[in-house]
Amino acid sequence: MQVFSNARRASWLLLFPHLRTSEAPHSTALSLFSGLAQRDSRQVNTDPVHCLSKAFFSSGMDTVEATPSEDVKELYDKMLDSVKVKRSMPPNAWLWSMIANCKQQHDIRLLFDILQNLRRFRLSNLRIHDNFNCNLCREVAKACVHAGALDFGMKALWKHNVYGLTPNIASVHHLLTYAKNHNDTKLLVEVMKLLKKNDLPLQPGTADIIFSICYNTDDWELINKYAKRFVMAGVKLRQTSFETWMEFAAKRGHTESLWKIEKLRSESMKQHTLITGFSCVKGLLLERKPSDAVAVIQVLNQASRVNFRSLYPSGLWKLLSTKKKRTERHYQPL
Repeated sequence: MQVFSNARRASWLLLFPHLRTSEAPHSTALSLFSGLAQRDSRQVNTDPVHCLSKAFFSSGMDTVEATPSEDVKELYDKMLDSVKVKRSMPPNAWLWSMIANCKQQHDIRLLFDILQNLRRFRLSNLRIHDNFNCNLCREVAKACVHAGALDFGMKALWKHNVYGLTPNIASVHHLLTYAKNHNDTKLLVEVMKLLKKNDLPLQPGTADIIFSICYNTDDWELINKYAKRFVMAGVKLRQTSFETWMEFAAKRGHTESLWKIEKLRSESMKQHTLITGFSCVKGLLLERKPSDAVAVIQVLNQASRVNFRSLYPSGLWKLLSTKKKRTERHYQPL
């Protein structure tokens, strides 16, 4: 028992180096990213997003003669007639229905055209200077992604636009999720440029998506570039983000980076998950410290038993334990 206790203390001292030093968290982040930056030889293009070629974001429908969906065209004509001829604001239900029915590039073109007309009507006739609420922008971005009209989806993220849209981080997440589903780091980079340019706040959920894209595309430099942005902005990363980041470091064999990431993790959360814990085990094995790795596994095993037990009522746990003991006795060698 004493041996296990000593091993446990040794493993935690190894995994939590901040317990042996008075180094400030901010300096920890700086030292981490200064080291990681040396590995980043990537040259990122800083040209404005609006100068990008339209062909990259387009679904390719512009090259084929096509017409809008019948339902979308009908709703567009009704709303246009309302603002141009009848000089009255059309019902909100028409606009929401149009967004829900957008299925292709030409539908999205009509959607953005009617948004511009509605905004103009609100300004000139109703004297409403405020943009539409952020929920509308979120659904417009979602429709753009669904229709494959990513160029229009990017337009929805601009803070100053002629469509009356109010961009928010939820709109960004729709585009980032598309990038994740298609392992598209190029789209990721361009969306993040827009996010910064339009002062949209970074969120923990944003980091989850970005880290996942970088892990799936095996882009170690890119994950560290954006991790630095999140940490320096004071965003509290979720356990899932640390899991992806630490597993990636262990997978690449970057043990020095792994321990620095572990230090950041331990400053914001007390307990390991199995993924972060076993990432540390991999790091110790890479450094040829098998005894320390075993000690960590023992600690993780003990912690997982405690957490597992807390999920069940005491009576049920006693019943499970009794059945386990009976099974062990039944299968003991004679």
